[in-house]
Amino acid sequence: MSQSGEASIARTPGLSTPLRLLFDLFKLRIGLAIGLAALTGAMVTPGPLPQTWRLAALTVAVTLTSAAAGAFNQYVERDLDARMRRTRGRAFVTGQFVAGPEWLVAIAAMAVAGIALAQIAGNTMSAIYTFLGAFTYSVVYTLWLKRRTWWNIVIGGLAGSFAVLAGAAAVSPTHLTPMPLMFALLLFLWTPPHFWSLAIAYRDDYAAARIPMLPVVVGTAHASRAVLLGALLLVAASFVPAALGLGWPYLAGAIGGGAYFVYRSALLAHAPNRRWAMTTFYASLFELTLLLVSAIVDTALRG
Repeated sequence: MSQSGEASIARTPGLSTPLRLLFDLFKLRIGLAIGLAALTGAMVTPGPLPQTWRLAALTVAVTLTSAAAGAFNQYVERDLDARMRRTRGRAFVTGQFVAGPEWLVAIAAMAVAGIALAQIAGNTMSAIYTFLGAFTYSVVYTLWLKRRTWWNIVIGGLAGSFAVLAGAAAVSPTHLTPMPLMFALLLFLWTPPHFWSLAIAYRDDYAAARIPMLPVVVGTAHASRAVLLGALLLVAASFVPAALGLGWPYLAGAIGGGAYFVYRSALLAHAPNRRWAMTTFYASLFELTLLLVSAIVDTALRG
């Protein structure tokens, strides 16, 4: 799953300033969704579930590692953030946090702690997938692709997929079954339309920072149609888990969340402006959360 850092400091209401800074630094909004994806991966995988404390610890491990990757992203991209109105208030830009080697040590320690906890709560494969998720976002997306190509967020979407696989490996470390693989694919398909809708809303920011996001490369009209196409592909794929065995609780969530996301994406394609881009962005978050929660509820009800 890509960690887009969608909310600026001023858009995290209800938190005191220090907590707000940390919430933004570690990109916890998307990090919590990544943790939920890991829990979903475990829940939908056939086989005996680990003990409750292990499931909780694995969810924390993936969230912690995701948070470390988010902080590394902000550390590396502070020069880009300074050029964008949306991100000028971030702590490394304003100087509220002073970028230095001690931050890299702290971030690395968080990542190692998360991976170690995944090993304890799950197994070696859970730890490997947790590492691969953080590596994909920190190195592949942030260092290799972000400044070079509009494919950045497409390939970077694998980060969320690895979170699902980390959870699945805790149940079945040697064999990945179709159900968790399908949810890994859903996370991969979800990331581009989610992030491109945000990039449409802040196209001028990305252009000013010379970041080749899709709306900058092809324009907002073409990008908005790509968002709609991505939403349609995601929704079509989201019905496959029902064919693989999930029941009505999941299907209801897939239909409801999918219909809302496609509706908002269609409005954006018809009128590609900032207002519809932001509503589509939030619709994508709603759709993903509903998909994951519905899958968890469905499997829990069936024991």
